Amino acid sequence: MTGWLREALYRIDVAAMVYFLLLNTSYLILLLLASIEFAGHRRRTRYSGGDDMFRSPLTPPVSVIVPAYNEGPGIVEAVRSIMALHYPRFEIVVVDDGSTDDTFTALAAAFGLVETPRAPVPGLRALGAVRSVHVAADEPDRLMVVRKANGGKADALNVGIALASSPLVCMVDADSLLDPEALLTVARPFADDPLRVVATGGVIRIVNDCEVVAGRVVGARMPRRWLPRIQVIEYLRSFLLGRAGWSRVGSLVVISGAFGLFRRDDVIAAGGMATDCIGEDAELVVRLHHTLRRAERDYRVTFVSEPVSWSEAPNTWRVLRKQRARWHRGLAEIIWRHRGMVFNPRYGRIGMIAMPWYLLFELLAPVIELAALVLVPLGLALSVVDIDFAWRFLLASYGYAVVISLVALLAEEIAYHRYPRWRDLGIGLAAAVLENVGYRQVLALWQVEGLWAAVRGRRHVWGEMSRAGFVTRERP
Repeated sequence: MTGWLREALYRIDVAAMVYFLLLNTSYLILLLLASIEFAGHRRRTRYSGGDDMFRSPLTPPVSVIVPAYNEGPGIVEAVRSIMALHYPRFEIVVVDDGSTDDTFTALAAAFGLVETPRAPVPGLRALGAVRSVHVAADEPDRLMVVRKANGGKADALNVGIALASSPLVCMVDADSLLDPEALLTVARPFADDPLRVVATGGVIRIVNDCEVVAGRVVGARMPRRWLPRIQVIEYLRSFLLGRAGWSRVGSLVVISGAFGLFRRDDVIAAGGMATDCIGEDAELVVRLHHTLRRAERDYRVTFVSEPVSWSEAPNTWRVLRKQRARWHRGLAEIIWRHRGMVFNPRYGRIGMIAMPWYLLFELLAPVIELAALVLVPLGLALSVVDIDFAWRFLLASYGYAVVISLVALLAEEIAYHRYPRWRDLGIGLAAAVLENVGYRQVLALWQVEGLWAAVRGRRHVWGEMSRAGFVTRERP
């Protein structure tokens, strides 16, 4: 090998090590910011006045939008769970997006649905035509079910937003379970700062193998299988601590579609959910930043770390592959669509910090990781780097990552203590290590597949995710 090739390979290997040092350090900074947020949250919780907010006539009403596609086995329980939320005024809008199973018939039998004339407000065009609108016979103001031709999840959400009657809309997945106080807590920023807050997001946790009674998680525990156990650690690090950290510095650009609350008029003014983007939930948040920054509005997008939505994580590698490829494709589409915001000072911290971070440390991370997994061993085999460098690379990329996950698990345990058994904590510690041995590398490959699909512009659809269900029983 010629000298310049050896020098180039050495420089690439060093650059990869520096990259992972910066990546993990950025996670550590987000974790520290989240810890500050958690400490402030615990102090505020003592004086939160949740009961006062529940009784106050000024608490804004909410429309809970539930898009559903072939959710027949669990849709009735999901709706009953939402109906039991502790919140003064809210309606539920279920949008049946052309289901081919018994989703609608199950709802009709459980709630005595009757058809009613209802026209959506102009401004959000539906791809799938609305066929009929129904309300519950006993509680017509509490439950609405919309039947429409299949148009995808984003299209279903747009129909629900258009038909909603409340100033706030909460988007919830049909397979999610909400804690009783979740809606009340996630709506608090709107009550505290009604003129500026336009969106809030809540925590997503994994429900696999938790005990559920009447649509409520009453016994949180680590899943029995290692694949969802590792995802628990991922969710803690990224969905809880990562987003709490970004919210702390006013740079939150991702709110999960499984549990997010938005100001309806701002969503409609921004054009609703993008039907041509697979990551429609995060794209909406970025578009709100884009629109409101250009309008020079004083606004806030916040993350609330206590309200919890429980969702089932993939139990098989096949389903996980589809999910993560889809997520990464969505990220690629969002960054490309809003590329004018990246490193643009007009968009403040969003343009100068958040968007570049997602480009460099989320979108490109799997590409760089896979390249490093080839080039570092190659450099070692060709004596371009020595064994000491290889160990330093492993510590910077994987050892450092294990430490970040362990600290995230510790921070969650101190702040919320959701998993009461010592055994669960021990499983979490083991999962934090196992995540970096095989799982992370396979994930990087699937994420690159998603990125490549975005580059090729392949058509995407709202697919189904097979689910194993959770441990459930009726009230005694």
